[in-house]
Amino acid sequence: MAGVHEGPEYGIGDFVLLHELSLDAFMKNLKHRFEKGRIYTYIGEVVVSVNPYREVDIYNSSYVQQYKDREIYERPPHIFALADNAHKTMKRQARDTCIVISGESGSGKTEASKIIMRYIAAVTNVSGQKEVERVKDVLIKSNNILEAFGNAKTNRNDNSSRFGKYMDINFDFKGDPVGGHISNYLLEKSRVVYQQNGERNFHSFYQLLSGAQDSMLNDLKLTRDVKKYNFVNQGGDAKVASINDKQDFRAVMDAMKATGFSPEETATTWKIVASVLHLGNIEFVGEDQAEISNQHETSTIASLLGVTMENVEKALCSRVIAAGGNVVDKHLNVGEAHYARKAFAKAMYDRLFTWIVGRINDAIDPRHGGRVGKNTVIGVLDIYGFEIFDNNSFEQFCINYCNEKLQQLFIELVLKQEQEEYMREGIQWQHVDYFNNKIICDLVEFPHKGMFAILDEACLNVGKVTDEIFLDALAQKLGKHDRFTCRKLDPADKTLEHHRDFRIKHYAGDVTYSIVGFIDKNRDTLFMDIKRLLYNSSNSVIKSMWPEGAQSVTETTKRPITAGTSFKNSMIALVENLASKIPFYVRCVKPNEMKSPVLFDDTRTRHQVAYLGLLENVRVRRAGFAFRMAYDRFLQRYKMICPKTWPNYRGQVTEGVKLIINSQGFADDVMFGKSKIFIRSPQTLFALEQARDAKIPSIVVFLQKHARGGLARKRVRRMRAVYLIMAHYKKYKLRCYTLACLERFGNAKRMKDYGLGVQWPKPPHSLRPTVELLKRAHARWRAHMILSKIPEKDRPLMRLKVMAGDILVGKRADWGVKRNWEGNYLASTKDNPSTADFVSQMNALKGRDGFHTILFSSCVKKANKYNKTAERGIVITDKFIYKLDIKKKFKPMTKGTPLTDVTGLSLTPGKDQLVIIHLSGGNDLVLCLENPAQEERVGELVGVLSSHMHKVLKKDLKVNINKTLNCMLGHKPRTVTVKETALNGGTVFKKEGDGLALQWPSA
Repeated sequence: MAGVHEGPEYGIGDFVLLHELSLDAFMKNLKHRFEKGRIYTYIGEVVVSVNPYREVDIYNSSYVQQYKDREIYERPPHIFALADNAHKTMKRQARDTCIVISGESGSGKTEASKIIMRYIAAVTNVSGQKEVERVKDVLIKSNNILEAFGNAKTNRNDNSSRFGKYMDINFDFKGDPVGGHISNYLLEKSRVVYQQNGERNFHSFYQLLSGAQDSMLNDLKLTRDVKKYNFVNQGGDAKVASINDKQDFRAVMDAMKATGFSPEETATTWKIVASVLHLGNIEFVGEDQAEISNQHETSTIASLLGVTMENVEKALCSRVIAAGGNVVDKHLNVGEAHYARKAFAKAMYDRLFTWIVGRINDAIDPRHGGRVGKNTVIGVLDIYGFEIFDNNSFEQFCINYCNEKLQQLFIELVLKQEQEEYMREGIQWQHVDYFNNKIICDLVEFPHKGMFAILDEACLNVGKVTDEIFLDALAQKLGKHDRFTCRKLDPADKTLEHHRDFRIKHYAGDVTYSIVGFIDKNRDTLFMDIKRLLYNSSNSVIKSMWPEGAQSVTETTKRPITAGTSFKNSMIALVENLASKIPFYVRCVKPNEMKSPVLFDDTRTRHQVAYLGLLENVRVRRAGFAFRMAYDRFLQRYKMICPKTWPNYRGQVTEGVKLIINSQGFADDVMFGKSKIFIRSPQTLFALEQARDAKIPSIVVFLQKHARGGLARKRVRRMRAVYLIMAHYKKYKLRCYTLACLERFGNAKRMKDYGLGVQWPKPPHSLRPTVELLKRAHARWRAHMILSKIPEKDRPLMRLKVMAGDILVGKRADWGVKRNWEGNYLASTKDNPSTADFVSQMNALKGRDGFHTILFSSCVKKANKYNKTAERGIVITDKFIYKLDIKKKFKPMTKGTPLTDVTGLSLTPGKDQLVIIHLSGGNDLVLCLENPAQEERVGELVGVLSSHMHKVLKKDLKVNINKTLNCMLGHKPRTVTVKETALNGGTVFKKEGDGLALQWPSA
């Protein structure tokens, strides 16, 4: 709960739940929360906001989600909770609501209204509805414009609202904003022409001078030096540390564009602001008849306002009077001209501000988007705070009267709400003493007897009526009122000046007002000459601001309503408007006058708590009961602390609540209404919360156990489903792939190449290893089909050719694949006439060395280590290689070389018969095969050796094919090349450099 679960280190989040109800306890809790960074505290559903005077990160989107659609007690105190409650109540009950933000100047009211606006915009985001988004954008950005033209720096606040603002936001039946309307109250016009020391004029003047481009300033005939303009330099240094005028100017320009101001309207706005600056610099000379000494200023003003220079000068130095049917020009003296100039400046700026508000209202009018059906509103009131300055004039009198009216409304509505709730629930109402400030409101507004009525009477009197005469009238008519005094009524009070001061005892404290200027400010006189001047402007925007300028000089008009009466009427209408809505309150408190984020001025804050009536609000809220809650919500929140209601109670809700209360022994401290339970003391609520807190951990563990079990079971079911789907999918893909293969290879047996040229279908990823097996199986089957057509006796020869082909195909021009391979050519008379000698020698070697088969034999030319060529016979058996001397009846040259010493072969890619048999001993055999038929036998030699080594020695024969070959002769490396020549003596090895060259006969 908001009032309990922030943690004890932050104090009590709801003042209603204070253990001790006293001002000291209230102040201690408020100060403690401020020091801990908790700027919001509740009084029931009222939010008490303390200005933190620093940026606090508690308004981002994550906080919006925490408070959206939550009950106010579910989260720690926050202004978002109040905004959500107002929006939710409006939607649920289809009734208008309002949020009243009150507090003195500098307490953060304007910032609170902006935060509420941003929250409402954030929680009503509707995709696809451009009009809704446009309205929200205008509502948010209009704040920049209104603050620029209606806010100013005062000695208490750098961004003080110098006007009252009430905004109605219209919502459709879904709760989305569709428009709105802004009402403004009593702009402090006197600030346009005069500022106290340390204060500034309205922000717009300084934004224009700081932020406008040089070209724009040149067009407006302005410079950036603030000190050159009398109407904006009276307060001293115009720079404010917390304000960036240049950046704010850009924000205002962007806001004007977003709000729908046309370029002409924007330009006219700044022209009027510039005209006010130039008006402040006009100087008058003369005695009986005032004249303008600096005509260039008059020319500039005329140009900016779209009127003639002569008419401007005439409006400032004279006035037209219609008397007895005649029109007379009355020249003004210097004093009257100064008054006319100030009235001109104030009226222009006031009309400009009113026009700006109207322009924004046009942009957010619900009828703009065609929405004229039933809608509800949330009103947001951000109006001046209670003010006590060193010099309090007519403006402060009106502002403080406004605060009296709002305080009266607050007390009455809070009491009314509480009383109505008790009556609805059948609970006996306990009377609470409170200060009713109706007596002060009556002092100011009562018809015929109130101060506004006396002021109007003084203004209407014929003849010269001064402020002193008005003060005497107040003393005479209000002398018996205990809330009013002046020096005439209390001569001993020397704090009041004779003929100048009067004092009112407001609910917020005693305020001394200076009577100077009351008559003039109430009359708010503006000569018709100025109205006609601006009505006749060539600028259509300016012309539209002064419709009454169309009246003829001789036309009789009603006396205009005075400023005081106008303000009083608007306040009465505002209060009636607020009273017709469901109210929500933000009570803003200023912790110190130094704008320090750490200083808490106890005396200053205690005064605000007292005049805001916060303690009375707590007493009214409690009225004997600290807490109340609807039965269904109470049962839902506390059902776990009673075994009879946990986990679910099936009976009547009220009976369930009684079971909970009785189980805890609190029956004597509660009352049961018709729809709510009322708890008398905070201790009972704390005990309920402690009991609930004690149960929560076990419930959390229980929920975690079931949640984790449920999640695990869900995960297992999902995994099983996944694997089942995967299995079926794999079967499906396998079946599809099998059918695709059958379709392509079903006729392979009847194909000429047995399917060699058929493209395999692309297999699924999971079947790729299997497909490789299928491809190998197909290759073996295809080989079997090919071999099945070859006779059994021819298969060994075919095997040899295959082995040779794997090595030589594509690498050697001819390798004898087309001829019949006989192998032992020296045993054939075609190659060797002396076959008997050869056979005899082989039988002898066979008996001596024990080999079994002759794999290959042939006549060769052999190169030795001395680069000599000799004719020899080469015999490769299954165990040895023999070199035979052909001329000596095939006598072996040396012992046989074991086949295990063979490390590889080297060949050339040509048609020559050069073969190098590499041996591990360091003395290779460099041979050139020869036969009478000139047959290619290198391929046969390669096939014989590679097949035998693969089959018997279980290793592959390394074959190097290159044009230049390397070998070892006599343990020395040599290179061997082939050179074609026209020699007729046959092949021969010749020394060439450090290597050998085989002389091969050319074709």
